[in-house]
Amino acid sequence: MTDHTGRIVLVTGASRGIGYAAAKHLAAAGAHVIATARTQGGLEDLDDEIKASGGQCTLVPMDLKDGDSIDRLGKALHERFGKIDGLLLNAAQLDGITPMPHIKPADWDSVISVNLTANYRLIRALDPLLRASDAGRVVAVTSSVAQSHLAYWGAYAVSKAGLEAMTNIYAKETEITPVRVNIYDPSGTRTAMRAKAVPGEDASQLPDPAEHWPNLSKLLSDGFKDTGKLVTFSG
Repeated sequence: MTDHTGRIVLVTGASRGIGYAAAKHLAAAGAHVIATARTQGGLEDLDDEIKASGGQCTLVPMDLKDGDSIDRLGKALHERFGKIDGLLLNAAQLDGITPMPHIKPADWDSVISVNLTANYRLIRALDPLLRASDAGRVVAVTSSVAQSHLAYWGAYAVSKAGLEAMTNIYAKETEITPVRVNIYDPSGTRTAMRAKAVPGEDASQLPDPAEHWPNLSKLLSDGFKDTGKLVTFSG
């Protein structure tokens, strides 16, 4: 297992699913995890697990649609740590699988806000802290629908396509710095979001969120030197 001792890593969407599993494993590998999510209860469960195993975690309950809160978070992290070593952009929202003309404007705006705009705001707020690290690592979690343009996935697919474009642009802009920026496609995973998207699926055939840890650990490690890459899970 990769050693993340002493590294400070922020994980969004850390109250369940892939984010929860990644945060727990990061802490077990020695990282100080900054865990963000809207769900206070899920964050508290994560904190209990991490502290019970001797790890370190800072909980930040927040709504990523509140850009001012993201700016305040950046300021607080600067004052406390002076840097961050990793950023896992995992949080996402899915408001249903439906034809494009049937998407309600409010739902469209909400999905784009969480899945794309919030990640831009995080990069904007945390870029100086990533550059202050000797090995800043950014990993954006995407979906295959970003490139397959699958029918009925509407705002979610558009938001993930935008996230991939933004992440690749940021990777190019940081090529000459210690920051490395990559994209991770976990494929179908046994999460609440997947159950909502594909309710008739046999979830027992899907990988558990924890199975993504080896890939995420590698992408977030100081030893991973590639940037602008798309890594896809293959069980």
